[in-house]
Order: sequence, then structure tokens, then C-alpha cells
Amino acid sequence: MMIEGSMIGGLAWMMQPLFDGVFTGGSLVQLWTIGLIVFGLFLARSILSIAHRVMMTRIARFSIADLQNDLLAHLLRLDMNFFTLNAPGYLIERVQGDVQSIASIWGLIVRGAARDLIGLLSLVIVMISIDWKWAAIALLGTPLLVGPSLIAQRYTRKQASKARDVAANMATRLDEAFHGIGTIKLNSLESYYSHRYEALTKNQIRVEVKTLFGTAVLPSLVDIMSGIGFAGVIIYGGYEIINGTKTVGQFMAFFSALGLAFEPLRRLAGIAGLLNAATVSIQRMRDILDQKPSLLGPKIPQEFSSSGDIAFKNVNLSFGDMTVLDNVSFVAAAGKTTALVGASGAGKTTIFNTLTRLFAHTSGDIMISGVSNSEVDPMILRSQISVVSQDSLLFDETLRENLTLGRDDIEEAELQKVVEMAHVSEFLSKLPKGLDSEVGPRGSSLSGGQRQRVAIARALLRNTQILLLDEATSALDSNSEKLVQKALDGLTQNRTTLVIAHRLSTIMAADQIIVMDKGRILETGTHAELLAASGAYADLCRNQFGSTDD
Repeated sequence: MMIEGSMIGGLAWMMQPLFDGVFTGGSLVQLWTIGLIVFGLFLARSILSIAHRVMMTRIARFSIADLQNDLLAHLLRLDMNFFTLNAPGYLIERVQGDVQSIASIWGLIVRGAARDLIGLLSLVIVMISIDWKWAAIALLGTPLLVGPSLIAQRYTRKQASKARDVAANMATRLDEAFHGIGTIKLNSLESYYSHRYEALTKNQIRVEVKTLFGTAVLPSLVDIMSGIGFAGVIIYGGYEIINGTKTVGQFMAFFSALGLAFEPLRRLAGIAGLLNAATVSIQRMRDILDQKPSLLGPKIPQEFSSSGDIAFKNVNLSFGDMTVLDNVSFVAAAGKTTALVGASGAGKTTIFNTLTRLFAHTSGDIMISGVSNSEVDPMILRSQISVVSQDSLLFDETLRENLTLGRDDIEEAELQKVVEMAHVSEFLSKLPKGLDSEVGPRGSSLSGGQRQRVAIARALLRNTQILLLDEATSALDSNSEKLVQKALDGLTQNRTTLVIAHRLSTIMAADQIIVMDKGRILETGTHAELLAASGAYADLCRNQFGSTDD
């Protein structure tokens, strides 16, 4: 790039011998020599241009890919608190939109800015070598750029910030629309959402036009500066040529250098304007990269055991002024099933979230096999726990990949055994390619019951001692529920199991039932003991079954 950029200075330098030695002196030898030199300059420039464009484009693309990968990897390590405050669409725009915004500028910089800078520098050297006074006159308009440039930069950054906000809002609305397409159709909200998105697109156009105006100001200011410089050199240089103190060749060489400097200078000014806009995206990514996960306690070795009891001791959790868990204490015995029941918002799911350290409890202790979960690296802790939830996420991959989740140490025999145990085999033959069939976005090619059985098969493959079941059968029809419940019965054997269930019929055989309300534990006991106590659990049974008779 340095060599290619300097070629343009050599081209301007050739103008003096061309005019003074050839056009005025009539030397044929110099004519051929200069012609061959000029051709050689253009030939070398073309070859070097291809080489540096390919090399620098490759470097630019790898740099941007690394930035996207690092940004996503960093986001995935952040705490759940961060994701409760930032919408998925906003984060998608950070990883894709902001990085692509920088990519377009980065491409211009690595492919053109350095070359144009070297070219401009070589042309300035040519101009100074011919006459430093002419060079000073050419820069007369430079001071006029300073004030307007600073104003334009502030304006561009302000508008670019608005543009990135609008883009993030648009991504959020799209994420809402596509994830909630069923609700939108059932409530006839197609027009509502279309018009809502249309308003955002119009706002985006307005803001981006204003941003473009700010980025276009600098090249226009360069035009004004260049006009002043050109006029000054023509008038001052013209007087010196008329007086005989300068030759026509010197003037043409200087004027050629000045003319050739015009386009690189405009391009550099344009890049400077775009760079101002890109700094907004850069700052947004820096803000994310500056976020640090807080749930990183002292690390317990990988051989941390999860085969013992789970004990909550006076556990409290608050979000601001809202108390979510209030002095919760209980023991889930190893190898036994503990059920959590209560109305929505009672704190059942929060028990799971604090146990797995998705959220850090405010006070108290949560012990697993005698070790506080706050003293265990969260990734190691979660590797000891399997979760089957009501809405089990499946990826837009094959069924096999959704089961193995990237693990390559699973034998085919083990996989087939798990498929049988989870009753996945009962619908496997209906799929066009068996385990290698695509399940569609979010598992849309499978029914709710089939997705639950896939989630159970995943848990069997993880083979952990702690199992969390979060409303695993609540959204299923009776036939699917029977199959899923049969698979769950096999999964829970000899595992420490915590179950959240609204259907009390599914947890009557639990070794312990904990009744919760507003973050507090109201009752604890077996099904029979709680019925005999005629308390909150008996009321729940009466509401569901109409009677508390066994």
C-alpha cells in the first residue's frame, strides 16, 4: 500500500521533465523515457492494487469475524441480570448491526485510508520540493475547516447514536413478532405490528439521512478549502511564470500534484466522517465488553460431588424493593423427589434459579453435598444439574445434534438406549431421516410432547445426580402426558429431584412436598401428611379435584 500510494507522487513529479525537457526542449529520448516510466508506474500500481486489496480485505473480514465471535462469547458469559435488562433484539443488533457498521468503515480504512494517506503525503512532498510558498498558499483554506469540522463531528455522533437506537428497536420488534407469531395471528394483530414497524422504518430513514448529512459535510469542506488553494496557486504561480522566475514545467508538476491530491483528500475526509458515526457503535460494544459477570466465586475442583442433599438455609432474594424469596429453608434429600407447589409468583422457579446461580441470593446459604453453591464456579455447578422445563428449547439443527449438543464422546449404543428410555423411539420412525431429521426453528417440526421427550433424553445423556423439572408436563395433552410422565419416572430414579408442578396429580408420590406463597414456605410434608393438616395444600387439592379424599 505504501509503494502503491507513493506511485501517484512519482506521476506528478514526471510532469516537470515532460513539459520542460520534452514539450519545450524537444528531446525525443526524454519523451520515450518518460513515457515508459509513466507506463511502469501505472503497471506497478495495478499489480500492487490487486495484491493489497485481496490481502487487506481478508484481514478486515477475519478481524470483524473475531470481534463478532468475541462479543457473543462475552455476552453468553454474563449474568442473567444483564439479560433481564436488555432485550434480545437489542443484543442481536449489537452483535450484528453494530459490528457490520464498523466493518464497512474498517474495510475502507484498511483498503483505502492508508494508501490515500501515503499518496497524499508523497504529493505534498512533491509540492514542497517545487516551491514551499506555493504549498503554503494551497493550504490557505485549512483553518476554515477546523470550526465547522468539530460541529459536524458532534452532530454526526449524535445522529449516529439515534440511528443505532432505532436499529436496535427495529431488531427487538422483529424478534417479538417472529417469536410471538401465534399470538399475533390469534389476536389479528398483523396490521398493528406492520404499522408499528413501518413507523420505525420511517424514523430510521429520517435519522440516517441526518447522519449522512453530517458525514457529507467534511468532504464538502475539503472542496471549499481546495478551491481557495487552487485559486491562490493559479494567481500567485501565474505571476511568477509571467515574471520568468518559475517554468511552465514546475507549475504543471505542482498543479498536477495539487489536482491529484484533491481526490485522496476528499476520500480521507469522507472516511473521517464515517468514522465519527462508527465510534458510536464502537462505544456500544465497549460498554458491553466492559460488563463483567459477578457470579464468579472461588472455584471448587472439577470433581465437586453433587450426590448429597440440597439444603436451603434462611435464603433471601430481593430485586430492588421486591422480595422474591423470604427466609426459605428446606432440605431435599439425596436420591429423593421434592415437589414445589403454589400459585404463580410464589417463588418456585426462583428456587431453581438461585440453586443454579442464574441469580445470586441476597443472604443465607444454599448447600449441595455440604458445599455452598456460591463457592462453586457456575459452569462447574451447572454441569452437575439437568433441567427439563415446560418450554424446552430445541435448536434449528438435526434431532441427533439436539440430543448430543456438540458432544462427540457419545457412543451410538448409548444414544439408542437413551432414545428408547425417553420414548423418543416411538415417533422416530415417522421422521424422514430418523435422528438426522431437521427439527425446524425452535423444534417447530415436533409436537409439544415430542419436544419434551427430546429434553428428557438430553437429561439422560447428561446423567447428572441433580434433576430439576419445571412444569415438564403442564402444557401437554393427556396421551402425551402419560408418555412423558413414564419417561420422567425412569429419569428420576436414584436422582435428587426437584419438581415444580401445577398438576398436583403428578407429584402425589413425591417424597416431600413444599407449599409456597409469595416467596415463603407455608407447609412441608408428604401428600398424606399435608392433606391431614387441612392447610394450604389441602385447599389446592380441593380447588383442583373438588375433594381432598385420597
